[in-house]
Amino acid sequence: MSEMANKPASTVRQLVDFGALLAFMAAYAVNRFVRGLEGDQALVQATWVLVGASAIALLVGWIVERRLAPLPLLAGGFALIFGTLTLVFNDPVLLKLKLTIQNGLLAAVLLGSLPFGKYPFKYLLESAFRLTEEGWRGLTLRYGLYFGAVAVVNEVIWRTQSDDVWVAFRGGLWIASAAFGVWQVFFIMKHLIKDEDVPPTAPDPGL
Repeated sequence: MSEMANKPASTVRQLVDFGALLAFMAAYAVNRFVRGLEGDQALVQATWVLVGASAIALLVGWIVERRLAPLPLLAGGFALIFGTLTLVFNDPVLLKLKLTIQNGLLAAVLLGSLPFGKYPFKYLLESAFRLTEEGWRGLTLRYGLYFGAVAVVNEVIWRTQSDDVWVAFRGGLWIASAAFGVWQVFFIMKHLIKDEDVPPTAPDPGL
């Protein structure tokens, strides 16, 4: 029942996280297409909004859940660190690298844990639901490959495409992450040790 009680709080946090991304994209659009700034400078200006919105998202997450969930904390922390560096050095490349480094780190940790049979998701999520060993291994592999793919695709896009395309990619990535999370629920249900009274929620790959 505690999982049921936490579900509204988790939903609020996810909506706030999405709101932070929307605020960033809106700020970029205003600076790029209304104020007429070049893409790199529009990104720097929008980063002010991203840093503020990320701080608010972390604060709301703490208020509604009384804790900072690991993945949202990682994503918010990276946004604050790389956003601040972007503003200090006036270089939007640092913001673009944030996605590569964050997702590459997650992929390395998850995939690197597989040979040792130590699955980070098991320690993070076992209080919410219990899976077979095959389930934890499969979930770890899937998310490790997903995060690795995001890192690679981000590198290709920011190095070869315009700032406008990269910002659009950031928005599409949130949708892809949500769809990927929903897809994992079916895998979780297949490997669930069924002694819970509520359906599981896949870990949010919030980027």
